[in-house]
Amino acid sequence: MITLLAYRDNSCDPRKCTMKKLERAGMVRVFSRLSAIPRTSLILDPTAEQALSPADRKKTKTITALDCSWEVLDTDKVRSWKFKRALPFLLAANPVNFGRPFRLTSAEAMAAALVILGESQQADDILSKIGWGIRFLQLNEEPLSAYAQAKNSQEVIAIQGEFF
Repeated sequence: MITLLAYRDNSCDPRKCTMKKLERAGMVRVFSRLSAIPRTSLILDPTAEQALSPADRKKTKTITALDCSWEVLDTDKVRSWKFKRALPFLLAANPVNFGRPFRLTSAEAMAAALVILGESQQADDILSKIGWGIRFLQLNEEPLSAYAQAKNSQEVIAIQGEFF
């Protein structure tokens, strides 16, 4: 089991916030300051230069989602983080962005990372707290399975090309 963390800046609707739901369920610890997150945590960052792969599992004790608007995020703070990874091509299942690539909620991103890192049961558990959550795994079953079998980031990128 991997510890789940989130940086949240309250820029989204709290009634729709997936991290708030997971926090209430005791599955995620939410921080309001990025500096409070352990520097060893893997940050899910769509601007990262390296894709998340199963090879990252050995050094992953915690995963941090950036639960905020990317328009207001101070990217300089995130840029200095050493252990950050981008998720490969996946489709959103959330009601706002259903079927759109790369438009995942923080819960979808966390679940995808967990599946890729070999923690499928934990991904199921967190998505079960969100009404439409399991649809994400159904919608992305084939690519997530392929990504989880990759050896490294380069293989994940190659596999991603098959799904574009």
